Order: sequence, then C-alpha cells, then structure tokens
Amino acid sequence: MGISFVAPGLILLLTACSLAISETDTIVVGGSENWRYGFNYTGWSLQHGPFYINDKLVFKYNPPSKNNSRHSVYLLPNLWSFATCDFSQAKLLANPQQGGGKGFVFELTNWRPHYFASGEEDGSQCEDGQMKFFAVPLPRWGK
Repeated sequence: MGISFVAPGLILLLTACSLAISETDTIVVGGSENWRYGFNYTGWSLQHGPFYINDKLVFKYNPPSKNNSRHSVYLLPNLWSFATCDFSQAKLLANPQQGGGKGFVFELTNWRPHYFASGEEDGSQCEDGQMKFFAVPLPRWGK
C-alpha cells in the first residue's frame, strides 16, 4: 500500500517541480518606455520584480541617429563597478545597433546579482543614474 501511494504522489510532485522550474517570463526592460536615457530603471525593477532564474530580459532601443542617442547594455562585474559606473571589467552584451527590432535578449541563468548599465556617452548615462539597474533572480519555486 505504501509504495503504490508514494510512487504516484512522487511522480506528481516531480512533474510539478519540473514545470515550475521550466516556466519563464519575458520582460521588456522599462516596459513601454524601453531602454532609454531619463527613465528610472531602479524604480522600474523594484516595481516589476522579483525576477526569476530563466526569465528573459529584453532591452529595446533605437539605433543611433541624429534624433536618437547611442545606448548599449553592459553587464558590470560587481556592486562596486555598478555604484561607480566603472566599465573597465564590464562585459558588453549589446552594442548601440543591437537594440532595434525585437531587441537584445538576456537570460537570467544564475542566482546572483546582475548589474546592467549603458556605457555610452563616456559612462555618463550610468553615472547620472538614468540607465542602470540590477536584478537578483530568485529560484522559481512556488511562483
């Protein structure tokens, strides 16, 4: 009796867990405002979080032109680099051309802080606090 009851219950539990783990959300950074200078991304991330492991962040921005500023997406290595907008060890994720159309997609694959910023205009977009935010994706258990 114990085995026949436990096995179906265990199978159901494992199935539910695998569905919860595989579920993902696709989130446009900034919502309808997209990735642009002058928007409060820290506030946006607090309102639209929490983010979860395997969620996909989409950075959409217009390619540079006489009417559009240049934007990029960097992944900064740590909190100090994020706070000081130090791009010396940052990884370029998307250059100014890659935000057009469907945008650039970044998947949050690890349970660790991810620090994002635009490195254009000699880092002033980051320094002004207008184009940076961080996300610490959580495991998807129970979502």
